[in-house]
Amino acid sequence: MASDKVTACCQALIEKNLTVTFVESASAGKMCYEFSTVLNSGWVLIGGMVCYHVSMKEDLLQIPWGTIEKYSAESAPVTELMAQNFHRYMQSDICVALTGLTTPGGSESSSKPVGTIFVHIVFPEKKQVAKRYEFNGNAESIVDQAIDAVAALILKEI
Repeated sequence: MASDKVTACCQALIEKNLTVTFVESASAGKMCYEFSTVLNSGWVLIGGMVCYHVSMKEDLLQIPWGTIEKYSAESAPVTELMAQNFHRYMQSDICVALTGLTTPGGSESSSKPVGTIFVHIVFPEKKQVAKRYEFNGNAESIVDQAIDAVAALILKEI
């Protein structure tokens, strides 16, 4: 069942007649799923794509070769390109991209610990918002906190 924040966000999108798509890495499709559980979500949720592996980011989302090597798959520049490139192909008002570290490994470092999440959202009129978060807890808790943060951010911006 969707959290109160996701429910409120979905209801606001319905009221404003705005559609949304998601391109997810760290959340592995859970964000799209959570939005899909809200009553009448079919009026606003177009769908999403999970692009967990680097090859999907480069091949399907056309992240330029070398970008991930330079910044890492879990970074603000890659998340921005994911949102922008996916939004070009999707007929939605809002496009949300999310990457990050929910478990040890990957590009984890002292400056980018487990729990670091990057979000980039493309809104109507080409307005864009990027955020970096650091959450605590296990992988599922980090993802749930990130989904609520995205819902709150969308609510704030619309």
